[in-house]
Amino acid sequence: MTSPAPLLLLSASLLMAAPAQAQTPTSEFETCLNTLRAPARAVGVSDATFTQHTLGLQPDMSVIDKLNFQPEFRTAIWDYLAGLVDDQRVAEGRALLAQHADTLARVSERYGVDPATVVAVWGVESNFGQTFGKSPLVQSLGTLSCFGRRQAYFRTEFYATLRILQAGHIAPERLVGSWAGAFGHTQFMPSTFERLAVDFDGDGKANLMDSTPDALASTANFLAKAGWQTGQTWGFEVKLPSGFNTSNEGRRTKRTMDDWAARGVRRVDGTALPAMGSAGLLTPAGPQGPAFLVLRNFDAIYSYNAAESYGLAIAHLSDRLRGGGPFVTPWPTDDPGLSRAERREVQTLLIARGHDIGEVDGMLGDKSRVAIRAEQTRMGQEATGRAGQKLLKALRGG
Repeated sequence: MTSPAPLLLLSASLLMAAPAQAQTPTSEFETCLNTLRAPARAVGVSDATFTQHTLGLQPDMSVIDKLNFQPEFRTAIWDYLAGLVDDQRVAEGRALLAQHADTLARVSERYGVDPATVVAVWGVESNFGQTFGKSPLVQSLGTLSCFGRRQAYFRTEFYATLRILQAGHIAPERLVGSWAGAFGHTQFMPSTFERLAVDFDGDGKANLMDSTPDALASTANFLAKAGWQTGQTWGFEVKLPSGFNTSNEGRRTKRTMDDWAARGVRRVDGTALPAMGSAGLLTPAGPQGPAFLVLRNFDAIYSYNAAESYGLAIAHLSDRLRGGGPFVTPWPTDDPGLSRAERREVQTLLIARGHDIGEVDGMLGDKSRVAIRAEQTRMGQEATGRAGQKLLKALRGG
């Protein structure tokens, strides 16, 4: 998560010499869609379905900006986890574990994935169904199929979207999601939906938008197919001996528990390592921060979104939902991250100081960071644009 791929590179003289040849994005989009009809037919999309969902379709060029955007603002692991695994999400997740206990028990029985892990994915992916995304999939994926990078990949997802609509799983007006095409309670890509979505409520449709049972079961099915081992943990926090060399270690460098024990690794409470499968060492903030031995189930979680920080967020949230506490080893920073409630407080305090940052939503985007830099400069802090505990304390003090 390259510079922007230009849609038209026409010199001023060419524009003046042959204006009739210049296509607008809309006309170029229409031309492109016409070329996709036959390939779509070849992979099971009927002409009627293609026409129904593309006739008059307009491109959304904002998705190309998002595709090409290279963020300058990098999120530290302690900021990332502070926002994804906070007390509010833990409380909401525990309430949903109780509310959907019967469904989750049946899901666990069928797929072998424990309820807390399934609910943790739900929480991280869509805030328990509160944040689906607002981009119509046909429009966003159609645009990405015709402009920008990775068109072949997005065309596969575009055709899958049309087949989902053709099968009647989800109403066209309900099929919205992220700008890149992920949708539903647990944010499946369309091709993933076709492979792994299940109809768990028995209504004849796999509906990840409007059926919580379908979404929870589909998530468990994903993890099961990714190699989830029933009854095993994802991993656990450990304590490394002084001077431990973490170079060449990682999630994929698996060693037996006996090997780790022989090298002086212990559980974070000082007890011996349990007798279980091989594990890799994860040190997301380096050897001075929290360290984890991660097993095969962490790899299954990782496959959901191919990022170790993401996998750790789900793993940690699942532990918190079971009653576990925060990590024992502190992050190697003197300025820890903010929960979502604290981020909303930062935004409220910025607005009170006259900054236009938009909606108070806990999402510290570009406008919030501009305002944060201005306040950091005013208060004599380094103008990083990052919001941490130091900034919040300073804003509270005026």
